[in-house]
Amino acid sequence: MKITAIGIQTRDKNRVNVSVDGKYRFSLDVFQLVDLGLKVGAEFSDKELTALEQESLFGKLYGRALEYSLMRPHSAREVRDYLYSKTRDTRTKEGNVKKGVSTELTTRAFDRLVEKGYIDDEKFARYWVENRSLRKGASKRKLSSELSAKGVERSIIDRLLSESDRTDENELQKIIEKKRSKYPDDQKFMMYLARQGFSYDDIKSALYNS
Repeated sequence: MKITAIGIQTRDKNRVNVSVDGKYRFSLDVFQLVDLGLKVGAEFSDKELTALEQESLFGKLYGRALEYSLMRPHSAREVRDYLYSKTRDTRTKEGNVKKGVSTELTTRAFDRLVEKGYIDDEKFARYWVENRSLRKGASKRKLSSELSAKGVERSIIDRLLSESDRTDENELQKIIEKKRSKYPDDQKFMMYLARQGFSYDDIKSALYNS
């Protein structure tokens, strides 16, 4: 079987459509095209074309995972969960079933993201500590719980929280200033603040000794 045409897609200039024996067979991103060295006139066996179709699926999967990773920093667990969701079959608007990708491809995409530096739990945790509830306030206990839930190792969490210049006293004041008017009942307000991870002594001190 022979590649008879390679053309840039109309909707995505970074991808090309590859036709075999006069019919569309698969698409690749331009980097894959260069790496694979595909040219019009090249001949491949059915097995080789099937392997190229897997490269096509990988390119699409990696591109989506990269976009997800670039929206904001994510933990390794979040990226794994995102990639795992792509292994499930989905139904198109037309009612057809679209098969999910293989776990081999998701593992390969994850490893590529790690290799390129897009997945790094320490960088993610640092971002989370520095930016989470920056204006509203967040206790270190709450930050620790959130990071743990996202799969970050305890050693990383403890070290970054110890290095942070955020204090529970300052974070508590942020929340009190923002939420005080919504809680005229002191007891209910104290319960709310406790749910945010602050200690009873810190809450009492902030409310009655400030």
